[in-house]
Amino acid sequence: MLRLAGIRIISSLLVVLGSLILVFAIFYLLPGDPVLSMIDPTYATAEMIQNLRVQLGLDQPFYIQFWHYLSGILRGDFGVSMLNSEPVLPKILAHFPATLMLTLTSTLITAVIGVTLGVLSAVHRNGWIDVLARIIGLFGISMPTFWSGILLILIFSIQLGWFPAMGSDGWQTLVLPSIALGIVGAGFIIRMVRTSMLEVIHEPFITTLRAKGISERVIMYRHALRNALIPVVTVVGMQLGEMLAGTVVIETVFSRQGIGRILADAIMGRDIPVVQGVVFFTAIVYVLINLIVDLSYAYIDPRIRRST
Repeated sequence: MLRLAGIRIISSLLVVLGSLILVFAIFYLLPGDPVLSMIDPTYATAEMIQNLRVQLGLDQPFYIQFWHYLSGILRGDFGVSMLNSEPVLPKILAHFPATLMLTLTSTLITAVIGVTLGVLSAVHRNGWIDVLARIIGLFGISMPTFWSGILLILIFSIQLGWFPAMGSDGWQTLVLPSIALGIVGAGFIIRMVRTSMLEVIHEPFITTLRAKGISERVIMYRHALRNALIPVVTVVGMQLGEMLAGTVVIETVFSRQGIGRILADAIMGRDIPVVQGVVFFTAIVYVLINLIVDLSYAYIDPRIRRST
């Protein structure tokens, strides 16, 4: 297990390094001059623009700029905002708890709805419960998050007045965005659990349990479900990382103050250090989540450890 953990950690560090190079290269190659977004070129002279470019190190080659950025990252310095000179990392950490709470709540909704409907769909195959679960799963996969969020606001905020439409204060403001974000992942989990359950049901050990006279309920919910959930762990972990990245749209729709909203505002203001910091910070969290999922997957299934 320690050897497996070491391999996964090394590969994760390489992925983080590749993400850092990719993020920096993309913004380096983007057209436009970030200096012109900081000052008004109408009133600034060419000498002032050039001095500011030299001060920010934008006149240096790519590898030198990247080395300065990498050394700053290793020291925990993600740079400063071009718009208000505010340090990027403290700004991200101040807004990350709201995004993390939204992501965890959405993942919980995804797991509960996905596993429950997936199991019922497999147990009652070709019945009305199966048809209903598959329709809900198709709806969740097909519906964009911004559209489902707008529908939830229209129904439960404007028409019924049950929950606030905007804000990030209190659990009431967390309900609608969590449902809008979680219903998408639930569609994938429903399909995954249903397929995995149907495969396990036809395994020889299920036939043996039935021959021993064990009740169908015990077979399905104690033995079949336990084996069917092994691949679902990986999918739930991947959904957790994707939901973290998907908060950009949801936090914009519901006006929540999280790192997704920071990223959207930074893109609109062409605040490149903030955009780079948020994207790279999200990549780190995503890789960390996948590392934990890989290790837990190997812990659950001994065959993974033996094969490694």
